[in-house]
Amino acid sequence: MSRKVTIEVLKFNPRSAVSKPHFVKYELEETPGMTLFIALTKIREELDPDLSFDFVCRAGICGSCGMVVNGKPTLACRTLTANYPTGHLKLMPMPAFELIKDLSVNTGKWMDKMSKRVESWIHTNEEVDISKMEERVDPDVADETFELDRCIECGICVASCGTVLMRPEFVGPVGLNRVARFEVDPHDNRTAEDFYELVGDDSGIFGCMSLMACEDHCPKHLPLQNKIAYLRRKLVSLR
Repeated sequence: MSRKVTIEVLKFNPRSAVSKPHFVKYELEETPGMTLFIALTKIREELDPDLSFDFVCRAGICGSCGMVVNGKPTLACRTLTANYPTGHLKLMPMPAFELIKDLSVNTGKWMDKMSKRVESWIHTNEEVDISKMEERVDPDVADETFELDRCIECGICVASCGTVLMRPEFVGPVGLNRVARFEVDPHDNRTAEDFYELVGDDSGIFGCMSLMACEDHCPKHLPLQNKIAYLRRKLVSLR
């Protein structure tokens, strides 16, 4: 027998002169396997066409549907309503990002700034000749690089990070993960000193308070704790 679930959503349009932040409750019938994405889509189609939230893939790949559910950042497409025994889910937009409307935030703007801050591209003096075979890489090194490349930039680690909320200029776990990814990539010829210049301050690796909520909430289960600790140990020797 299905039950009723209550979805409580913070609604606010910062671009409207008359809009004020307020919560709206929606009640709907829970269906087998219902995800929060399904519930929100049902609400928008049947109860409130004005409700704004983001989604693309519906499979935990694009990272678009990040939001705060009962105080914890998560992906709506991977969140089952059945996992909440009370049947009450309180939704808010992720902090640290520019609010677009309701549950929709501009993660792209934040990620673009972070990417430029850590110079998120291969640094090499070699010219690439696409007519030739690519340079061979040790399989273990390739696996380590690919592991860190699984980040989908959903912003959940940023929304979970106490340091980001206190220091808006902090590059966040996703930024430090990006640095770790290029540090291990043999195609990148930057040295430890180069990476120190990028993140060797309180807005970078030394600003992290090691609360590790980033790893606790990462939907891709990236080894953020190990990589942040590794970078800190490596760069602290250069101080």
